[in-house]
Amino acid sequence: MNDTIYTACKELIDDARSRCADLVFKDICIEILSRAKNILTHEQLQQLTQYAEEKMKEKSLTETTIPL
Repeated sequence: MNDTIYTACKELIDDARSRCADLVFKDICIEILSRAKNILTHEQLQQLTQYAEEKMKEKSLTETTIPL
């Protein structure tokens, strides 16, 4: 069950990265991680945190496609 939830969290992060502005994405990541800490193992939470950190370093599509 934890593996399924871990995968779902990663998919939520990926979806948010592709659809949200940077500040909104970070807020969503914090929410996902705070909820996941009650369900995932410590190791899975660390992996998910690292995954979210990597995604935060990427530029969002909305930031790169919409010139200001």
